Amino acid sequence: MRRSMKKVMAIGLSAAMALSLAACGGSKPAAATAAPATTASATTAAPAETAAGGDAAAPAGGAYELTAPVDLTFAAQEVGTAAYNYAAALQSVMMKELPANSNINITTTSPGGVGAPIIVNGAAQCEVVMSNAGPAKWSMEEGILGNPPTKEVAAIAGGLGYDFVNVMFTQKFVDATGIKTIEELVEKKYPVKIVIKKNGTLGEMSAEKVFEALGVTLDDVVSWGGVVEKTGGDAIKSGLQDDLYDMTVDHIGAGQSNTTELCLTHDMYDVQLGDDTMAKLVEMGYDYVTVEAGTWNRQDTEIKTVGSQQVVLVSTTMDDATAYYLAKAICEHKDELADSVAAMSYFDPQTAGTMILTGVPLHPGAKAYYEEMGYPCE
Repeated sequence: MRRSMKKVMAIGLSAAMALSLAACGGSKPAAATAAPATTASATTAAPAETAAGGDAAAPAGGAYELTAPVDLTFAAQEVGTAAYNYAAALQSVMMKELPANSNINITTTSPGGVGAPIIVNGAAQCEVVMSNAGPAKWSMEEGILGNPPTKEVAAIAGGLGYDFVNVMFTQKFVDATGIKTIEELVEKKYPVKIVIKKNGTLGEMSAEKVFEALGVTLDDVVSWGGVVEKTGGDAIKSGLQDDLYDMTVDHIGAGQSNTTELCLTHDMYDVQLGDDTMAKLVEMGYDYVTVEAGTWNRQDTEIKTVGSQQVVLVSTTMDDATAYYLAKAICEHKDELADSVAAMSYFDPQTAGTMILTGVPLHPGAKAYYEEMGYPCE
């Protein structure tokens, strides 16, 4: 069943710095336009009822107070990418909760969501970065991309997006084999021709995780006489259009251009994962996601799947007060985030601190904010 695209999610860019005064349950300095800076520096912070000086524990019943400018580096990807748009929107709202003369410098040095935990670990290359909950969890627990475990990474907020594991067969493959599920494909050890993203991408890792949930590997598929090709998005689209491949597995959002075009130009079959398969993927670090009917061309019914959403990561070396105000900024300006990036409309502050959406434990300062608001943070 091919899907008709219900809508293409527009991604807006909001990078303007705000000049305003806002209350925060206690005293809070005014936000200000960022001052130029080239390096990140430590922040002096103090509880609202004490003098400034070093990291501050949150006073009983009260919030932190920052008493000196904050200077942070936020690693994103190239200008024009979805990752950069996310970073620019987050930078804008974060500045509204930081002291005057603070600065958040966006760089384009992030390797993407899979490798992001590596560069923020212990503030190795930046203080703030966006990743996905699954890769953040795998990187912390086991290491990722051949690197050791990232133990000095903490979360500020998760659930910033609505991406999902997308499994598709070509209709020609379904008509020729009668196979309609990936569980049946594995049971029959069918020599399927698979095309997926390159190594190091969440699309490629998600394909591996789907087969792992079924008790096999991509190498097993090759041993059955199948083909596993790893390439770029355009080549995946054209290869499926030309019936060079039978199926693909990716991790994308509604409106992703290559998949949208593929479904408009070629008969594709949307694969529903089995309940047991999804449950195992959730144990690995994904969360349940529903893909609405009409997301893709001729998709007449909703699809149940899983996904790993965007999460804001920081180094554990960040002081508690700064982490507190970053969490506050994201949660209390969620409408502005949604106006800037449509996928952020799914963001819910009441679940943003839960491990299923963060992948790694919250920074103590961020956790203090969620506890203060009465939001779950486990």
